[in-house]
Amino acid sequence: MKITKINVEKKFVKLRTPFTISLGTIHESVSAIIEIETDEGIVGYGEGAPGILITGETLDGTVECLKMFERGLIGTDPTDLEKVHEIMDRIAAHANSAKAAIDLACYDLLGKKANLPLYKLLGGHDNKVETDMTIGIDAPDIMGVKAKEAISQGFNTLKVKVGMGNALDIKRIETIRKNVGKDIKLRLDANQGWSAKEAVQMIHRLADYDIELIEQPVPYHDIEGLAYVTSQSPIPIMSDESCFDSKDALRLIKQRAVDIVNIKLMKCGGLYEAQKINSICEAAGVECMVGCMVEETDLGVTAGAHLVAAKKNITRADLDATFSLVETNFSGPVPLEATPILSLTDQPGLGLTKERGSH
Repeated sequence: MKITKINVEKKFVKLRTPFTISLGTIHESVSAIIEIETDEGIVGYGEGAPGILITGETLDGTVECLKMFERGLIGTDPTDLEKVHEIMDRIAAHANSAKAAIDLACYDLLGKKANLPLYKLLGGHDNKVETDMTIGIDAPDIMGVKAKEAISQGFNTLKVKVGMGNALDIKRIETIRKNVGKDIKLRLDANQGWSAKEAVQMIHRLADYDIELIEQPVPYHDIEGLAYVTSQSPIPIMSDESCFDSKDALRLIKQRAVDIVNIKLMKCGGLYEAQKINSICEAAGVECMVGCMVEETDLGVTAGAHLVAAKKNITRADLDATFSLVETNFSGPVPLEATPILSLTDQPGLGLTKERGSH
């Protein structure tokens, strides 16, 4: 099988409501949807969703990089994943969302060639994934109402954004815990919103509300601060922006800086690198979660779900991005309707069918 053409489409999908984190507010999903055509007539689908608040990438830059990748990859066998990534790495040092788009499409082709769903090719641990539901930053009473609504939809775990006003954060969590009861798991994500000492103070105050974990409490570059917080915290600490790739994961493990690592395909460049991160963490006895960018559509989220289902060391999922979208590009295992359980089928590859009207 050889790559003959890579088609790229810019995709803009409005969110049902704006989504606010400590780094800013997001109004729409912005991504590059690609099709890799092959000489065997099989087409692979991929997505690159540049989250500028997290990765610093833009959609125009991602599209231009994909055009450069196309020139380098024509004639390459897309199932030779090591070679594909070597070629991309020679062309661009980082550009992780563009690499993720190529990577996902190649894995989709690999699954279709093997006539196996991707989760089986990657490990086959399970075929179902339970995701949380994320509550963006807002007034405490509004967040409380949204949390209660999520529980009514069947969610057992909520991921709550914090990091904008310490007193307000306490009130937000107090209100949510009161609204959802004691049996619902709460994960908090500060998105780098605290200093190390401030994080320790906040965590000790928040511990009264039975918190499952705290995600990225300090700025991404402050690994010493992250390690300090982890050593002082009664609540498990998870990295996000501090871990882009397997080299970051190794650094975090060596410094005992975190208890859990959040893997995102758009941060690390796709499934190929994501598996390296998980392997390093598993060897060190550190569990992983797979998350998603708000900017991702159902394609990227579906790929994340396959990875979670495949690997037993990936014990958590934050794959709720599609629940905020007004439309999806494909029919497949990840719906628009909010549901805590994502069920993967035995359709080959990612198991996606392009919706009518999508180009």
